[in-house]
Amino acid sequence: MPDEAKIALLIDCDNVSHKSIQGVIDELSQYGTVNIRRAYGNWKSDSMKGWEEKLHPNAIIPIQQFAYTSGKNATDSAIIIDAMDLLYSKQLDAFALMTSDSDFTPLAMRIRAEGKKVYGFGAKKTPEPFVNACSQFIYTEKIEITEDESSKTPKKANAKKTSLELKSDSALLRLLRTAVEKTEEDDGWSHLGMVGQYISNNSSFSPINYGYKKLSDIIRVIGLFNIEMRDNNSTVFVRKKK
Repeated sequence: MPDEAKIALLIDCDNVSHKSIQGVIDELSQYGTVNIRRAYGNWKSDSMKGWEEKLHPNAIIPIQQFAYTSGKNATDSAIIIDAMDLLYSKQLDAFALMTSDSDFTPLAMRIRAEGKKVYGFGAKKTPEPFVNACSQFIYTEKIEITEDESSKTPKKANAKKTSLELKSDSALLRLLRTAVEKTEEDDGWSHLGMVGQYISNNSSFSPINYGYKKLSDIIRVIGLFNIEMRDNNSTVFVRKKK
């Protein structure tokens, strides 16, 4: 996606922590510009205090939603309605849905059906259907920024998984091996860019969930693939170790 890609960020404040908002915006900045930033919830509730402090510093517009009926979530409905309005009224390239609620699964699928990217951000408790419905999903615990008590400076929590931990993840292994196989060239090697493209098109994988910034970092650490640098070390090729 080009740097000038336009992204709409819609936040379900009832279901995600305010501690991860800076990490979310930092991550989205890699894919384009977050032109629209809206946070939904009942701003009269005491539980929204943490989010209130994050609005102005991050140029987020608060959208008030009253709890009209007990047990009914007006926030979900408002986000879905606004997302569909934006989908057809604005020339957007992607949507970022910050929520841990599986009720947004149909919305993510509908947006992707229109050829738009959907970046999902939610807690580890997020149901798998919503995770899989997104083009890419990142667990907010991996990008939360907390204050270091000793230095009083922001600190991002993102522990890297070890080689053994990566090898123990059967879903990750299957995804990597399949991607390398499907993009294999005549010489038996796969261009890492094509591997990443295959993964992006067929899963909600993000290296951040494993503590790494790039797919190449995971490939190196997991130790199951041969790596070859070409074109003056500017291009990476990989293949499965025999």
